Amino acid sequence: MTAEDSLVAQTTNRLLADCCTPETLERAQAEGWCAPVWDRLATAGFTHISLPEESGGSGGSLADAAQVLKALGRSAASVPFAETALLGGWLLTEAGLALPDGALAVVPELLRLRAERIVGRTRVAWASRVGAITALVDAPDGPMVAVIDPSDVRIEPGSNLAGEARETVDFDVPLTAAAHALAPAGVDLGSLRRRGALSRALLMAGATEAMRDLTVGYAHERHQFGQPIARFQAVQQHLVTVAQCAAQLSVAADLAVRALERGPAELEIAAAKVIADDAAVAGTRAAHQAHGAIGMTREYPLHRLSRALWSWRHEYGHARSWSRELGSLAVGAGPDGLFSLVTGS
Repeated sequence: MTAEDSLVAQTTNRLLADCCTPETLERAQAEGWCAPVWDRLATAGFTHISLPEESGGSGGSLADAAQVLKALGRSAASVPFAETALLGGWLLTEAGLALPDGALAVVPELLRLRAERIVGRTRVAWASRVGAITALVDAPDGPMVAVIDPSDVRIEPGSNLAGEARETVDFDVPLTAAAHALAPAGVDLGSLRRRGALSRALLMAGATEAMRDLTVGYAHERHQFGQPIARFQAVQQHLVTVAQCAAQLSVAADLAVRALERGPAELEIAAAKVIADDAAVAGTRAAHQAHGAIGMTREYPLHRLSRALWSWRHEYGHARSWSRELGSLAVGAGPDGLFSLVTGS
């Protein structure tokens, strides 16, 4: 982490400190998103970090946006920052379209163009809570980026395990009703899927770090037989597991961010998502084992982190699909190119 990255992380943590209260996060479970957190980020100009200033963004790098995502993951704060800055905003600025005010939602699949209408049905995060929905549309001349008004589509309520709004959307919108432009080279469903997977890996890295800190702190505070339970070997094994998961995922996600700043980062993002999914399984198991029954109570914050991790691990591809991606890359490189593929040389 560079000094600038650290400054962004510190500023984000200060912004979130006052509004990520247990009461606010609990209310977000019922509302589907955490409006006070989004309002605080928007007021500070953080919602468009990494998007070019000439396009209406706040400037900054992909690494800056990554630090914000990790901080949001540590709080398990339900806001569409990844969709607005890393995904939807990226689609719009790359296609030369104007950035609308407010939050953005992103369609994770290709929509179709049929008789000059944008059609499709899929699950979209925060569709009813944003100002615009961005989408890639499969058009005759190639992929097209479109901006769709949420009032022009039919939205069925829904949520994931973490209580975040994940709504089913029926699209049947005239092309003339949506701002649109052809997607440039390098902007397609594959690149969107990789960016989406990276956004979830970064959120999961932050949540796993928070889970580690919570578990270590509890193990040192909780006493049994006259001593902290952290001194018992069985508990120490759980603490090591959580710490390993947090360290591995954080490094993998940071490496994927650096790789994406240089190119497609196919290998690095696939590896980061596989590690993230594995960390969600092993890390939550060890953390709940160390906490015992208190980890399952509504009042204790561990359940928010574990439910968020298990929700995010299924978005933008799960470990099995990304493992197949890694295998395909290795086979494609061949025996002579495998070393260069792995080392990046």
